[in-house]
Amino acid sequence: MRALIDFAAIAAPTQPKAMPSGSGALRVAFGEPVEVLATDTLDQVKAVLQAVEERALRGQWCVGYVRYEAAPAFDHALAVHATTGPLVWFGVHDAPLPQEPSGDVVASSPEAAPTDVCRATWHNGMTRATFDAAMARLHQAIADGEIYQANFTTRTAGQLQVPPLELFAAMRQAQPGGFAAYIDTGEEQVLSVSPELFFDWHDGHLITRPMKGTAPRDDDQEADAALAQALRTSPKERAENVMIVDLIRNDLSRIAQPFSVTVDGLCRVQALTTVWQMVSDVHADTRPGTRLVDVFGALFPCGSVTGAPKVQAMRLIRELEDTPRGVYCGAVGVVRPGGSATFNVPIRTVEAQPGTLQAGTGSGITADAQAASEWQEWRHKQTFLQRASQSFSILETLAMQGGVLQRCDAHLARMKASAAHFGYAWSPAAAHDTLKALCHQHPQGNWRIRLLLDANGTLHTQAYALAPTPATVHLQLAPSPLLETDSEFVRHKTTHRAHYERLAPTTAEVFDTVLWNAHGEVTECTRGNLALLLDGRWITPDARCGLLAGVGRAHWLAQGRLQEAVVRLEDLPRVQAMAFINSLRGWVEATWHTPLPAVCAAGWSPGHYSPA
Repeated sequence: MRALIDFAAIAAPTQPKAMPSGSGALRVAFGEPVEVLATDTLDQVKAVLQAVEERALRGQWCVGYVRYEAAPAFDHALAVHATTGPLVWFGVHDAPLPQEPSGDVVASSPEAAPTDVCRATWHNGMTRATFDAAMARLHQAIADGEIYQANFTTRTAGQLQVPPLELFAAMRQAQPGGFAAYIDTGEEQVLSVSPELFFDWHDGHLITRPMKGTAPRDDDQEADAALAQALRTSPKERAENVMIVDLIRNDLSRIAQPFSVTVDGLCRVQALTTVWQMVSDVHADTRPGTRLVDVFGALFPCGSVTGAPKVQAMRLIRELEDTPRGVYCGAVGVVRPGGSATFNVPIRTVEAQPGTLQAGTGSGITADAQAASEWQEWRHKQTFLQRASQSFSILETLAMQGGVLQRCDAHLARMKASAAHFGYAWSPAAAHDTLKALCHQHPQGNWRIRLLLDANGTLHTQAYALAPTPATVHLQLAPSPLLETDSEFVRHKTTHRAHYERLAPTTAEVFDTVLWNAHGEVTECTRGNLALLLDGRWITPDARCGLLAGVGRAHWLAQGRLQEAVVRLEDLPRVQAMAFINSLRGWVEATWHTPLPAVCAAGWSPGHYSPA
């Protein structure tokens, strides 16, 4: 397979008019193209797009992309970095393949334990200091009246460890729906799972769907609904969206029939797997004689990835972003036989070349934007890539004594919730049958049971003899904060544990490490929760500080033995007693292995923390 288009149906939220028949879901795969239309020079960009439309009008399919750096071909005032490689690339096909070849990971057998696969490794991207400096420059530009908004982005480099199609399959699972596309040019592969529609043009009707405004998701239904409502009513996020809607309305007016530009579903909130996104639909009926190159000339690049006004926003983007954007923030899509065209805005997109990867992340910066919240938005948007880059299983660790599993229902309830969060298939009957068989196999003794659920919905079990628990264990304080405390891989127990392993003990004398977040708040240990006797009461760090809410912790909270509270580093010298707690080991008295460091006495200054 050389290309795959998997675009969702394009339906308006309130259907003010009948949507064109070409707006249905499209899922087609293609083999070797019969012809390639491409150019790496600006003065040939329009000619290639004209050739693409001509091939479609004579009954062929054209699948490809337009790089962000092609923008000056439509308006010389649009500033971009110099780049290499094709500015436009389209493969021409006589027909799709009869069926899509499987790009999914082969399912594992129930008998074998799942093996985590590292599909891609990523380097640190922009530093927080660089980000803050860029934010200050953009805020000054807004204050000076240069712009109203700019979409500021960064590129992160990585290495590919598996075939590109395998990474793409994992990306589709991590970011389902939307407007996914895989294109293999022979020189590079474009892996796009974008949720954003650039435009759909069919029978003279054109719809665009700019996406501006983001909020994280939450596993708790009420909290999740509250996050969606907060996004829906946020003056800052609504202003960000409306600015871009106005820009696109003006762009569309260049090719629209008089009075045909309308807005539908302004600032509605759309649920994605890892974030809430605010979107709006802008419609237009194009003038007779409008060509594909005219549509690109009016709209490209999409205003949601530039800012407003577009010309000055792009000048600032070139000033502050030190590398080309490439296919990211350009356009990826298909022109069908007859000339109908659908393109995404390639956010949530990876570009792969032999041994290397590039991925982009960004957000819209307005006068109300704050560096801390925008930085967090970037992290939330990158969650899908973390899921896709490393295969993992959902994990529960249970104690089994004399053939009886301890707190089994609570563990299965937590695994069910994690399965729903990650989109893994879950069968309670299969889980009970699997564990029942294990109990029959080990009717005596104490055992540590690992129950794993892989991405295919297959359950696996592992049993290990459980060594006696020491009466007292020694803990150490982490030398630096755990930066991933807002990650789903902290809130859910999985085999993806690299963030914990970095801070795990390296000597046998230390049982575990006490972790803390970037705000100087104590959270948990790497293998269990923490109980602290402070000011005469037993408390455990508040879950909102970023930790895995353990089954044992929930048990003692329900009993009233523990209460939740925020514990700061400077509180630790006042702790009268402490315990390591989890469902496997129970309540274990703990002491410090070495005296507390000076940071606990001096206190930790709240604010961001970032490696150099």
